[in-house]
Amino acid sequence: MLTPRKRCVALTFLASPLLACLLLAGLASATPSITLSKKSGPPTSKILVSGIGFEPNVGVDILFDTKDKALVITDGKGEFHGAGIYAPRSARPGEHWVTALERNNDKGAQQPFLVFTDWPQVGFDPSKSGFNPYENVLDNSTVRSLNLVWSHTAQSSYGFSAVAVADGVVYVAYSGGTSSGLYAFEAGTGAFLWTYPNAVSSPAVKDGVVYVNDSTNLNALDGRTGKLLWKYRISTTGITDAPPTLADGRVFIGAGNGTLYALNATTGKLLWSYSSDAGQIFAAPAVANGIVYNCPGDQAADSSVCYALDEKSGGLLWSYFADGFISGSPAVTDGVVLLDAQYTGVHALDAITGTLIWNYMEDPWQASPAVANGIVYSGGTNEMLALDVYTGAIVWRSPTDNILRCQPAVANGVVYLTSGSGTFYALSASTGDLLSLYSMGSAGSSCPTVANGEVYASGFGGGSDAQLFAFRSERAVH
Repeated sequence: MLTPRKRCVALTFLASPLLACLLLAGLASATPSITLSKKSGPPTSKILVSGIGFEPNVGVDILFDTKDKALVITDGKGEFHGAGIYAPRSARPGEHWVTALERNNDKGAQQPFLVFTDWPQVGFDPSKSGFNPYENVLDNSTVRSLNLVWSHTAQSSYGFSAVAVADGVVYVAYSGGTSSGLYAFEAGTGAFLWTYPNAVSSPAVKDGVVYVNDSTNLNALDGRTGKLLWKYRISTTGITDAPPTLADGRVFIGAGNGTLYALNATTGKLLWSYSSDAGQIFAAPAVANGIVYNCPGDQAADSSVCYALDEKSGGLLWSYFADGFISGSPAVTDGVVLLDAQYTGVHALDAITGTLIWNYMEDPWQASPAVANGIVYSGGTNEMLALDVYTGAIVWRSPTDNILRCQPAVANGVVYLTSGSGTFYALSASTGDLLSLYSMGSAGSSCPTVANGEVYASGFGGGSDAQLFAFRSERAVH
């Protein structure tokens, strides 16, 4: 027979779990309540729990779902404050419950906590690692049964941007054609929500605000409605379709004239700018440990100059001449900056000094590298390579059907990539073995995104044929 406590815990997933617990314990008139320091976050999030209305000087168990995470003792007022627990690494995306129960009589209170594994900007995070460390639905097993769950077709002459996912919404920009603009879709169903015209870059999302480049302005939009909050005019000289990067309350964006801007993310106020004559800025800068890394380049001259700037002041810290054109973002990890340069391969630099650590040169590299767990993932002509981040030694190589022009995505032991032929691949991150394959039937594709147990990728066949694809595993149980 279940005790009141065990019966209470067993019912934590009912529509009204706390009410069920209180009724079973005969405490429907109880008055305890708890507050959480945050209402949502990824797995491993720290949550501070505070409670009032409990019995004085008694033990209170703090549970995440059915798992006991902490024991606190109330004070003489029947209160406790700032009890720290963590959302489990295994907590799947969706609503969970944080519960506080007295040990002597099961008097208690609950609050919901929403778990997510969002992908908020190109490259996943400011360091542009391409690595989602929170994904826990798709893995080497479940990814084998990926199915297309929805898609969207646009009249676009250039194709799709990379996808950002936040707060249950998928954001993507279509470039060119009658569909040009930023679009928002419901993540689970693909239902259309809203559009904002003329956007051209991959979007970035933070605290309910979406940032996107329209080739003339950086726009900040309400993520729920698409309403313009503010805009900042950037240079229209040259190609200006670089995505923004969000970090530490700032938004960083490059322009076609080689100028990098740092703006206040809330107000759009200019904080500083840095201009270089090395060429145009084609990609989002990387930000890590108070340093901004950027690589403007001259495609005609097949050269780029990467530089490091102080994040707060914009002061130059170092620069590095890459004998090869760089079209993608740097990726930063554990004191190493990684670059992919056309014809001169992967460059690994010391993040503090800019000194070259190693250079792997074999194929005409095209995309931003991804990095996770000490391995660099980078693609060239007809293959994906995994290299040791500290030595450049080959870990594995896997063939593809075409050149890889876009950053791979890494999550939970799987690396995802798209080829210039529009083929979507899922490979084992440790061995390179093929796990899943899907032909998007097009001549080009955008960077894949992995969030909340779903994978997003796009294919573009030229003319007006562009499609966004959303995949989900039938074997992944939420």
